[in-house]
Amino acid sequence: GRIPSGVFVLTVACDGIETGMLASWVQQCSFRPPMISFVVQRGRPIADFLTTDAVFTLNILEAAQTDMIAHFGKGFTLTEDAFRDIDIQRAVPHGPMLQEALAYLSGKVLDRIPVGDHDLFLAEVTAGCLLEEGQPMVHVRKNGFHY
Repeated sequence: GRIPSGVFVLTVACDGIETGMLASWVQQCSFRPPMISFVVQRGRPIADFLTTDAVFTLNILEAAQTDMIAHFGKGFTLTEDAFRDIDIQRAVPHGPMLQEALAYLSGKVLDRIPVGDHDLFLAEVTAGCLLEEGQPMVHVRKNGFHY
């Protein structure tokens, strides 16, 4: 449980619905092509949008953005406004970009693999941008069984 991980907000847009979730199990997994992996707990509504070839935005949080943990950590149904009171830039067809993020990556889902109580997604990075200089947020859990 003491393995440090970055803190990100994964966002998607599909059929006029936009949503997001807090993600911390994200890892670079290839240089050529540039790829990342991330996991989503099975049953989370956002997973319905993460089909093969689906596009998304991975917002990289800055160390001081603890308000984003409280906001996105609770999760959202697909009918809730996940971006209420959050400054975003729409990146159609990708998910919204958080204006206050340190950086973002845009990507496309290549595969989904069941692993325990989560699904592992493999995705190709298609674009990215550093928005601000700063330190990315890192989180260390107290144990490996829950947040």
